[in-house]
Amino acid sequence: MYAVPLAENAELRPLEPWQAPEFLAHIDRARAHTDPWIPWATFSTDLDSARATLQRYADRLAGDSGRIYGIWRDGTLVGGVMFVSFSTQTGICEIGAWTEAAGEGGGLITGAVRLLLDHAFTTRGLHRAEWWCSSANARSRAVAERVGMRLDGTLREWFLHNGVRHDKEIWSILASEWKPQA
Repeated sequence: MYAVPLAENAELRPLEPWQAPEFLAHIDRARAHTDPWIPWATFSTDLDSARATLQRYADRLAGDSGRIYGIWRDGTLVGGVMFVSFSTQTGICEIGAWTEAAGEGGGLITGAVRLLLDHAFTTRGLHRAEWWCSSANARSRAVAERVGMRLDGTLREWFLHNGVRHDKEIWSILASEWKPQA
């Protein structure tokens, strides 16, 4: 297994099905923090569904169509990033992220997203990376802005979540616009 440092006390590592108990404990802590914006945490409500979530990403990795990574701070899983989709055929990927309150601050999500962008553009030669988020999620929008993405548009009242219709923003950055970290 490998780990990539994000800060003095934090690292990015692959998340795999065997880590389902740790992942579920983290999702339980993150649920109230993520649920206002995305239904993602609702996919993992017990050990079997948490394992299934991680297995879906393991299958995507095997098919070169997605990947999930965890962010550990001081040895505890506090968030993560993922290639929601990844297509070498189209040259397009979508990146997503989530965190619990303990994972906020210190630029961990932004740093991890930069690593994924660098991998997509520099290592894999993709053309475009996208970031989809609720217009009401200011923290998510801020990550897109910090990594140099531009707002392509807003899908008004695009999805229903927790009884509320959310606008969905689509942000993107092109390989020609990407500036790798030194």
